[in-house]
Amino acid sequence: MNTSKKPPVLIITGYGVNCEAESKVAWEMAGADAHLIHLHDLLAEPAKLQSFKALMFIGGFSFGDHMGSGHVLALRIRHRMRDELQAFIEAGNLILGVCNGFQVMVKLGLLPGLDHDYFNQKIALMQNDCGVFQNFWVELRFEAACPCIFTRGLDRLSLPIRHGEGKIFTTDRNLLDTLERAHCVTCRYVDRKTGVPTMRFPDNPNGSLNAIAGLCDPTGRIFGLMPHPEAYLFPENHPLWPTRRLQAELTKSCPPADGRGSGLKIFENAVQYFRD
Repeated sequence: MNTSKKPPVLIITGYGVNCEAESKVAWEMAGADAHLIHLHDLLAEPAKLQSFKALMFIGGFSFGDHMGSGHVLALRIRHRMRDELQAFIEAGNLILGVCNGFQVMVKLGLLPGLDHDYFNQKIALMQNDCGVFQNFWVELRFEAACPCIFTRGLDRLSLPIRHGEGKIFTTDRNLLDTLERAHCVTCRYVDRKTGVPTMRFPDNPNGSLNAIAGLCDPTGRIFGLMPHPEAYLFPENHPLWPTRRLQAELTKSCPPADGRGSGLKIFENAVQYFRD
């Protein structure tokens, strides 16, 4: 594409999702042209989707999660715009889902998207092992062998989680092995001190199998994760920012950030994909 143009991004809003403001800012800071479109309006004119280069399913509690997180929104998408979404994927575009958006993508079948099957659910996101909603920061490790467009160059990253149903689960061990062999596991929850993937709470906040925090499809263009990168756009978002700033002042060193939070890198990678 023309590098002078900003890639247009569609962010679905409405019916209980609530991260549209920070998600829009994230894409715009990364160099995209972000548009908020209510699900009702998109389902009324699903052909609108083809005007965009990236699609984002955001966090929140779509339809109140009354039938399970993301279930109702996934059903409406599958039955009202399946063909348009299939064409969008085949055109080489990107899809990102965060938290409730990740839950929607899993229930749709967009993830893991094995064998280009994007509309049959293969894996589940279940209630956290602890049994309750969790809201704190976790440490992630990104897998270098993963083909994910969004996570290129990332190694370790702290991000906040806000969910009650984030446990990746399947009774099919062969499926889990297939995901690992295909490098569809994008990031894992790790011990904060050692950086080693862990099943131990709270470093693993939900008991997710293989410590999985995010998945992509085999093309690397469809990515979802439970933690919120759009909630770390500025260094001040991090709970340890005051300590880091004080340490910098005491040691007369440079501040630990350049005014941009580390979560922004995920959006910047997506924009760079279109520029390349």
